[in-house]
Amino acid sequence: MPDIKHFDPDTVLDTVVRLFWRQGMATTGIQDIVTATGLNRSSLYATFGGKQELYLAALHRYQEQWSRPAFRGLAEDRRGLPAVAEFFDALIGVRCSGEYARWGCMVSNAQAGAENGDPDVRAFLDRHHEELREALHAVLVVADAEGQLALDTDPATAADLLALLAYGVNLRSRAGAEAGSLGATVTAALRSLGSRATE
Repeated sequence: MPDIKHFDPDTVLDTVVRLFWRQGMATTGIQDIVTATGLNRSSLYATFGGKQELYLAALHRYQEQWSRPAFRGLAEDRRGLPAVAEFFDALIGVRCSGEYARWGCMVSNAQAGAENGDPDVRAFLDRHHEELREALHAVLVVADAEGQLALDTDPATAADLLALLAYGVNLRSRAGAEAGSLGATVTAALRSLGSRATE
């Protein structure tokens, strides 16, 4: 008879996402995953493969649940710079308060961790970065068309700058930076991009 799974793989993967997100890949062992999910090793391996495959699956799950909805909302917002400010406000909020405070971003944590030495992880990180950059570029093109950007500000270059700022917010919040300090930095960055007419 075929082996019948007596667990929901999606629920297990959600648990694993939180574990890798909070602890990081390098410091999370298979036994940690077994304990957190209540599954035995053979069930984990049969369903997801080894630890590396499970980590990649968790990264993709995080992207679908957290990153892409935020990126999509940003890219489709027609308000320009106010939409960017709101994006960063929400980012700082989730990084500094609530259930996931001081966890950072799972993707940013991977950028800074040893796991980025894996080619598959690095390829994922590159694609994720491009999606973030494209969302920021889309909303900055709107800002430019609305006359919200300072003269000679290139939306593509500004998108690169703001993407790096988002990583900085994620990493500094994990290290304990306060929301007020992060918000002041974001405000200064956006003010440097904006035209005097919008101040």
